[in-house]
Amino acid sequence: MGLDALGGLLGSPVSIFTLMLLASLLIPPIFERLRLPGLVGLLAAGVLLGPSGLQLLDPKAETVVLLSDIGKIYLMFVAGLEIDLKEFRKTRNRSLSFGGATFLIPLLFGIAIGRLFGFEWISAVLIGSLLASHTLLGYPIVQRLGVAQAEAVTVTVGATIFTDIAALLVLAICVSISAGEFSWLRLAVQMAALVVYAVIVLFGFRWAGRRYFRQTGDDQGSQFLFTLLAVFLAAVGAQVIQIEGIIGAFLAGLAVNDVLGKGAVKEKVEFVGGVLFIPFFFIDMGLLLNLPAFVSTLSRHLALVSAVVLGLLASKLLAVLVVRLRYGYRWSEAMVMWSLSMPQVAATLAAALVGRQAGLLTDAVFNTVIVLMLVTSVLGPLLTQRFAKRLTVPDINQSNRPVEPWEPPYPAAPPARQDFAVLVPVYNPTTEARLIEVGALLARQAGGKLAAIAIAQAHLNPTEAELTNAIALSRQRLQQANTISHSLGITAEPILRIDSDVGLGISRAAREHDTQLIVMGYGETASLQARLFGSVIAHVFTTAHCPVAIIRLQVQPQQIRQILVPIRDLAPSSLRLIQFARYLATALGAAMTLVHVCPAHTTEPAKARFRQRLYDQLQDAAASPDRYKVVPHGDIAQVILRVASQYDLVVLRATRRMASPGLTVSDMTTEVLRRFDGSVVLFGEPEG
Repeated sequence: MGLDALGGLLGSPVSIFTLMLLASLLIPPIFERLRLPGLVGLLAAGVLLGPSGLQLLDPKAETVVLLSDIGKIYLMFVAGLEIDLKEFRKTRNRSLSFGGATFLIPLLFGIAIGRLFGFEWISAVLIGSLLASHTLLGYPIVQRLGVAQAEAVTVTVGATIFTDIAALLVLAICVSISAGEFSWLRLAVQMAALVVYAVIVLFGFRWAGRRYFRQTGDDQGSQFLFTLLAVFLAAVGAQVIQIEGIIGAFLAGLAVNDVLGKGAVKEKVEFVGGVLFIPFFFIDMGLLLNLPAFVSTLSRHLALVSAVVLGLLASKLLAVLVVRLRYGYRWSEAMVMWSLSMPQVAATLAAALVGRQAGLLTDAVFNTVIVLMLVTSVLGPLLTQRFAKRLTVPDINQSNRPVEPWEPPYPAAPPARQDFAVLVPVYNPTTEARLIEVGALLARQAGGKLAAIAIAQAHLNPTEAELTNAIALSRQRLQQANTISHSLGITAEPILRIDSDVGLGISRAAREHDTQLIVMGYGETASLQARLFGSVIAHVFTTAHCPVAIIRLQVQPQQIRQILVPIRDLAPSSLRLIQFARYLATALGAAMTLVHVCPAHTTEPAKARFRQRLYDQLQDAAASPDRYKVVPHGDIAQVILRVASQYDLVVLRATRRMASPGLTVSDMTTEVLRRFDGSVVLFGEPEG
């Protein structure tokens, strides 16, 4: 094969797609091992494959441009989708105050820097808008540390809505002005069109999404396609009114946020973007990075680079200090707000690329933005890791209202009833016996009943033979469950259900039979297949009306004598976890040890107050532990892994997490499951 033929092969769309997939798969893990964000690895991959490296990819190739544009739009959509609107509503006023400060102060700093270095007003304003937004790279860290509900965190998350929207609006105005002759009338018409467009996207897409999701029911494939259509339709609509598509994508993310909730469709949308399209955008950023020019920028334009980086750090810190003086936040809270609002990735890079393509930003500014991203994406999470350990989370003891008892489970569940029903799905013969035994013990403890369910999975238009075989297999499993339950002195009500979706079938049967608890076996949920198509556990967890106990036992239930329950705060969810653990311990005849993981700097009087509040609450709920330990530490996962070897079973709360594209940090429960091979129970609650 000649060089021309080889060049033609490497320039084909399939070869380009293959190379970018290969880079997305291989490079980020190498950088994560070096404790650098994976997105830095994607940039490095772009440099390596681009004109400054091996010259295997051309940033001007149509395929590269297409994939990059899709990734850019998807990145901004996920940024809007990941904003927790519920948390924003809780701290709306303070979030808007901080959002205004952390937008306006960096904007003014950026304008001043731009003018100081001789840029025109429109370019200076655009530079200011680049500094005004932020990306919540450190959010997975505060989730892992168990302080995501701290006010400093929720206020910063809420402020993201304001900063990102405002920064994108400034970008739209600047690009619009640069595209034609400026006039106040033209600007007014443009703003009016933008307002009308935003209303259509935010309210029209939300209304259409809710109607479509109700009509399609469980058809996740159609719902996934509808979500993708909403994203790119919003992007095309933005271009129709002559604004950037990333603005429409961000608004579309906000619009379908409530529609998707935290279900399986949202997971699929984020997964496809996080592993496929978004990495392509960062690779393209690396392709556009001219390495000699980048080095030249660092040497010849060192003053500009220093001014932008230091200006960003100083202006974000000043915004935090202003809000701290107004609301009286502690230094640790202020530092967490600063570290969370520091990283400049999603909106900043997308806007910088648009500004460069529009001719508003020079190569020196574009390279400076890359430096800014590298510095803040590393420094921000490091500071978050350090200062978030000192945060405290408000608990329900600030009011004297006792928590609702575990039985009946939750206000959202059906009214109290005499019979306590436990539902056990049977599927895996190797774990079925232990699940039935635990379910039987829990049901017998409450004087209730046990039900075993087998799902005969029937896809669309199954043949008679396929359906007959599925039913026969399910009946065989139910017969085995019946034999096991009889040996334990309890009768298991058999339930045979035909359903196309196993998870939804279990949830529907639980509702139909007035179940108070579902007991399931733990399966692999992090595999590629599970993440693409959704695991049964995830489906049950997101659709069930009652609590779900996900069990992984390495010993027989009768061998469990010591149960460990780690908590960090006294939020209602933590107390309900303790109540369940107490109930489980009583059913198994085991002792329960409660481990309170408090911040490392917690004083002895504070520990004593927490202990007294804990005893008051648990005494009312009849869930007092047999033993109580206090461990000052900033990382709950490390404490669990260190202490768990002394216990037969660890009870953890199953939670959902928000992950930022390009930087995935496991939450506490995920990290423990990955590193701990002992017996575990995950207690999941219905989505509220």
